[in-house]
Amino acid sequence: MTFRWIRVSAALATFACAAMALAISLPATQIAEICANAEDQAHCGRLIEEVQLKRLPGLAIRDGDDLKVSLFPSGTTTFRDSIALSGAKSFTLWDYFDRINAVVLFTTDGDQTGFLVLQRANGKQYRMPSDPVLSPDRQRLVTVDICAKICTGEVAVWRVTRDDVVKELTWKPQPAWGDASATWVDVDTLRFDYTMGGDEHRKQDRRLGDVVWTRARP
Repeated sequence: MTFRWIRVSAALATFACAAMALAISLPATQIAEICANAEDQAHCGRLIEEVQLKRLPGLAIRDGDDLKVSLFPSGTTTFRDSIALSGAKSFTLWDYFDRINAVVLFTTDGDQTGFLVLQRANGKQYRMPSDPVLSPDRQRLVTVDICAKICTGEVAVWRVTRDDVVKELTWKPQPAWGDASATWVDVDTLRFDYTMGGDEHRKQDRRLGDVVWTRARP
C-alpha cells in the first residue's frame, strides 16, 4: 500500500543523517514496512503513531479518539478524531522537531490528507499541505504540494520564529512537475527531486533569492 505522503518521506531518505539532528523522523523503509498492511491512510497514521509514542515518551498520549499533546512548559492540546457526513477526520503523531519545539501531526479529512504543525511554546497550529522539512538553521520549513492528482503544484517556504510560522515564499514550477520532494542543501538553497510526466527523476537546486519565488502576502 503506497500513499503520497509515504512517497515524500521516501525521497528524504538521502537526507537521513542531517534529518536525525533536526527531527525524530522514521526511516522511509520503516514507514513502508509499518504501513504495508494498513487499511487506509488514517490507519497507517495510527500505526506510525504507535511507534512514535514509544520513541517520544511524555510528548503525547493516545486516549481512544483523543490525542493529547503536551505543551511547554505546561498545558495540553487535545486533537479528537471524529466521523461526519463528509468522512472521517483523524489526527496522529507523525514527527517532532526538537530544535524548534514543534510537533508534526498527520491529518485526514475524508479522502484529503495533510499535516499540522503545533508550536508547543504557545499552542499555535499551522496547516501544511505536505510533510514539512526543517532548514539547518531552524529558521524555515519547506513544503512541496506537488503530485499527480489533487495537489496545488506549489512549493512553499515558511519562516519560523518562536511565536509564529508564516508562509514567506511560494513557487509553482513551469512546466508543471508530476511529483516532487525537497531537501535543504544549506540555509539558502533547496534541492528538488522531481519527475515530469514520466518515471525519470531529475534534480534541480534553487536558492531562496532566485527570481522564480513570489513573496507571500501577509
